[in-house]
Amino acid sequence: MKAQFQRPTGAFVAAAWAALLVGTITYMVGLWNATMQLNEKGYYFTILMYGLFAAVSLQKSVRDRMEGQRVTGIYFGLCWVSVLLSVLLLSVGLFNATLAQSEKGFYAMSFVLSLFAAVAVQKNVRDIANSETAHDEAAGPQ
Repeated sequence: MKAQFQRPTGAFVAAAWAALLVGTITYMVGLWNATMQLNEKGYYFTILMYGLFAAVSLQKSVRDRMEGQRVTGIYFGLCWVSVLLSVLLLSVGLFNATLAQSEKGFYAMSFVLSLFAAVAVQKNVRDIANSETAHDEAAGPQ
């Protein structure tokens, strides 16, 4: 039996993209305006990029497994380790930073929002592609 793919609503797609943009842009604006050294800014920027990639990769791996596509255990485990490691690295960095508690909370919340939104955007992209494929297959040859 073939899986049914339902196209996500336009509102959900827009909300996911808006959350991703709000999370990443506010995080980046916070870094831009921060009075920390350039190497610290680079650290926090790298953690954001690593976290976003890891979250998208984990979502894709989980979805591939659900759809019966082969995903090696090593890669699947590496995805989980990467997501957890990015959160841990951000937490350690913020714990040791000489920032106000409100600034630490700002970075933590915008980071978590960005990771969540990246997963939602990846899910929407995949659902849209699968619904178009299913629609094309249902239409038959032209």
